[in-house]
Amino acid sequence: MLSLIIPGLLAIAGCHAAETPNKEKEKYRVFDETTAQHVKDFYRANHAYQTLEFVLEKEKEYLPLRHKKMGIWEAFSIFDTLVDESDPDLDLPQSYHLFQTAESLRKDGHPRWLILTGFLHDLGKMLAFFGEPQWAVVGDTFPVGCAYSDKIVFPQYFDRNPDLQVPLYQTKTGIYAEGCGFDKIHMSWGHDEYLYHVVKDYLPPEAAYIIRYHSFYPAHLDGAYTYLMNDYDKQMLPYLELFRGYDLYSKTEEKLDLEALMPYYQDLVSEFFPSEIDW
Repeated sequence: MLSLIIPGLLAIAGCHAAETPNKEKEKYRVFDETTAQHVKDFYRANHAYQTLEFVLEKEKEYLPLRHKKMGIWEAFSIFDTLVDESDPDLDLPQSYHLFQTAESLRKDGHPRWLILTGFLHDLGKMLAFFGEPQWAVVGDTFPVGCAYSDKIVFPQYFDRNPDLQVPLYQTKTGIYAEGCGFDKIHMSWGHDEYLYHVVKDYLPPEAAYIIRYHSFYPAHLDGAYTYLMNDYDKQMLPYLELFRGYDLYSKTEEKLDLEALMPYYQDLVSEFFPSEIDW
């Protein structure tokens, strides 16, 4: 039965191991003239179309969570077919990356809720199977409705974004107040915000926070937007920084025995989630 749940993953585990040696950390997240063209094209579209108006429309469309009822494992099996167009470091289905992240956390003895966070953190990319283009699903996230930080990946690609023509949106705090907190900010639409709303009632607040902002690299990697943080964000920032290392540097070709791992993760998921939840 396990092989029916994740057939693509089992094939990957047997065929892709050791094809590429583990990379040094400085070779991850390279966004420059050497970046693959499909990644550049992704960010051109992302930065052109992620406007405040677009984000508000998507929040209204998705955050009532009325698209589907399904369990974590059904979502996981669908998710197995996705390859993230924005990721310069991995061209495997994203569900394999979830095992990689979670196993890295488990190996280092982290608590079960954090291991589960690693296992779930990208499941919001289910948005791609609801008809959303990848530029509205994956990639780094950033606030809309205020000035773009130069720490955002390829900031020059905002040149075609209509919000550039709205003076208020190009001020430091824009439509927000200094110190308002990230939860008062409209982030570029994607899998982080969506999954946060799907799982927040089932997980500890630290886990929900990690899921909500793990792609907000300008803030937790490069120190941007500190003027929008409140005390709670400052308290939570170390969790994002910790998680980032496992999310990024677990993207290797190391072989995982997924059949052997599955019972542990079935038990872990059932500890926190009912058989079906709203998506």
